[in-house]
Amino acid sequence: MSYSFGRNSVVATAFAMAVSMATMALPVFAQDITDEHLAAARSAINASQSTAQLDNILPEMGERTKQQLIANRPDAADQINTIVDEVTITLAPRRGDLETEIARSYARIFTVEELKQMTEFYSSETGQKLLRETPLVARTIQESARVWGQGIQRDLQQEVGKRIEEAGLQ
Repeated sequence: MSYSFGRNSVVATAFAMAVSMATMALPVFAQDITDEHLAAARSAINASQSTAQLDNILPEMGERTKQQLIANRPDAADQINTIVDEVTITLAPRRGDLETEIARSYARIFTVEELKQMTEFYSSETGQKLLRETPLVARTIQESARVWGQGIQRDLQQEVGKRIEEAGLQ
């Protein structure tokens, strides 16, 4: 009985290996990060909710794994679901490793003072409003860019058409 994860698994494995090799160089930088700096980074991350979107990575991987395995063995769907769920739960504590690496990234980029300012801002009423309203702002920006782009495209085509006609290039 053989289970195949397909091409996407190979790509994911290659990506994971590349990330692992890239992070091997991080301990050199990590030595420069104090506990205070790392704590300030974690506070800024928590206040800005910048890792919240990462919460779905493991559950989504589990679901994709189930789908791939069940496609090969639909008769074993219940067993596969149970096994994947069990393994997924055992991997959940490793989410903290991701938080630590992200905190290290923040600490390498921002000073302790900057991280404290970020925490203060995102903890403020304005910072909380920014977090709440960012999806709406993003949609509004996207719609504005779409409408603007359509207008520019129309004007570009009209002006180019006019000039091509004037140049006798029709």
